[in-house]
Formats: sequence, C-alpha cells, structure tokens
Amino acid sequence: MLDAVLSLTVLAAILLIIGAFFMWRRTGNLKNAVLMVLLAAVALVNVAIWTLPDASGSAPIEKVDRGAGE
Repeated sequence: MLDAVLSLTVLAAILLIIGAFFMWRRTGNLKNAVLMVLLAAVALVNVAIWTLPDASGSAPIEKVDRGAGE
C-alpha cells in the first residue's frame, strides 16, 4: 500500500512541476509557480527519505513492510 502512495506522490510532483511551468508561461505568475516547484521538491525529498537505505542498508519502507512487531 505504501508503494502506491509513494508512486502517486512522485506522479503528483511531476505534474506539479509541469503545471508550474505552464502557469508561469501563460500567466507570468512566478510566485505561485515557484511555490508549486517547492512543493514538488518537498514531496520528492520525502519519497527519497522513505526509500533510500541508511548506513545499515535498510530503508524505512522495508521496516514498515516487515511490520512494527519485529
């Protein structure tokens, strides 16, 4: 289930970046476009935090998949 959430987060970040570009080109509203890109960056950093392994070689998503009891 968490894999689907992370996948949707990446897709949303990509769409935010594309939407920010089109908003900037059509309306010239730079402030909102930059905020959309910033939101996409935060989402991608969160996905990276969940998926990249730490020094011991295990990613946080693996710990969630195994269950909290172990």
